[in-house]
Amino acid sequence: MTIKGRILIVEDEPKVIQLLREVLIPAGYEVSAVLNGEHAIERVALEKPDLVLLDIRLPGSIDGYGVSRRLREFSEIPIIMLTGKAKEGDMLQGFEVGADDYITKPFNSRELLMRIGAVLRRTQHGSLIAVNESEIVCDALVIDLARRRVTVHGREVHLTPTEYNLLHELAVHNNQVLLHEQLLTAVWGAEYQNDVDYLRAYIHTLRQKIEVDPNNPKIIQRCPGVGYILVCNEEASCE
Repeated sequence: MTIKGRILIVEDEPKVIQLLREVLIPAGYEVSAVLNGEHAIERVALEKPDLVLLDIRLPGSIDGYGVSRRLREFSEIPIIMLTGKAKEGDMLQGFEVGADDYITKPFNSRELLMRIGAVLRRTQHGSLIAVNESEIVCDALVIDLARRRVTVHGREVHLTPTEYNLLHELAVHNNQVLLHEQLLTAVWGAEYQNDVDYLRAYIHTLRQKIEVDPNNPKIIQRCPGVGYILVCNEEASCE
């Protein structure tokens, strides 16, 4: 069997680890596991797996949010948070510290495999959008397409691969309203097309990084009940 990728499980419940192994190994993944955050950081640094399945509630001095934050200091490894905490605030916090996806327990095995596949595709291959220009400029926002580098007022902004792909999709269609389902399908895949709360959470974290005043966004504007628009001139609107 061809190995699809190496997955590190960070989970302190042996039964959950065993369940994940029973789902992932037959699907073609190589699986390893650690029981706490400190070992997770060490394992990623040493072995560089392809994806991390990360529980939030972990024993020891560092929880899942802390693990994700630490990993983002040196790695772009895809992170899926797998947790029993289902509140929107928990999801937002997960995205803010660099998670690429967020799945609540109890999880559906088929959905888990679909999401793992989707995250690996978009982080390994980047955005699938082709453009002719070498960069996109919207006032103070500059996206260097060749280097996947984003600056605002000359200051480089660090984005996760998923954040970059979302901004890229908005930017190559700047001044155009993109429907929720368009963005979700283009960036995450068709299986995400109805996850509007998921998109809203990512827009929130993206605004924190590129807007001068995230509470009064000027670059990425919401079109209520419809979608979002990246504004590059004052005449653009949701109309």
